Amino acid sequence: MLEVQNLTVNYRDLQALSDVSFKLESGSVVGLVGPNGAGKSTLLKAMLELISTQIGQVFYQGRPLKHQRQKVAYLPQRSQVDWDYPVTVENVVMMARTLHRSWWGRPSRQSREIVKQALQRVELYELRDRPIKNLSGGQQQRVFLARALAQQADVLLLDEPLNAVDKKTEALMWQIYDELKREGKTLLISCHEWGNTLDRYDQLLLLNQHLIASGTPRQVMTPEHIQLAYGATFEPSLQNNHGDRAEEELLFC
Repeated sequence: MLEVQNLTVNYRDLQALSDVSFKLESGSVVGLVGPNGAGKSTLLKAMLELISTQIGQVFYQGRPLKHQRQKVAYLPQRSQVDWDYPVTVENVVMMARTLHRSWWGRPSRQSREIVKQALQRVELYELRDRPIKNLSGGQQQRVFLARALAQQADVLLLDEPLNAVDKKTEALMWQIYDELKREGKTLLISCHEWGNTLDRYDQLLLLNQHLIASGTPRQVMTPEHIQLAYGATFEPSLQNNHGDRAEEELLFC
């Protein structure tokens, strides 16, 4: 189990996150949703101590996560990556194996095989020698997913991995997410999806500086919760003749 307790983050005089607490079960795919500026990226970085927190702790299997960083893989937003950096696809993925060799040592045969399998899994092995700047946006996202796979982590924190990707990449990534779930991994995915896509997640966390709701997609994405998070309202004219199913169709269509 991954557990976040009372996480609070301030930027100067502004509060980015306030007293956020939740638990994630192993073998689950969890969506982190909320409006722009809600603190989704901040939460993922704070969990990894990439930014300072005022209060709060993160535990994995009952122990502080900061002492188990090798068990966590992080996929940043595309905007945070220097895509002009002169590095090949294979070398990006091989970075995940740094902890498994000495600083100046060459990658082991086992690491090379793990990287090969990760690239094959995301269907990029044939492009392993290509510079990352020469890939499409969807291919670039798959490279970083391969790096997370090569790390062989138990927990994956993914920041908007499906943003502006092509349909092929989206389908492949969801296939891999489902496989990782069956392997007992825990995935926390920051996303902007609406509609039926949300039903792919086992659990949603609805965030806007504080945690507004946690539960199944249909428990979380209610008109009341959405109004609290987004300030959106639902007009009576949107109701239809199906009674109680009107709101459900609006949120999951």
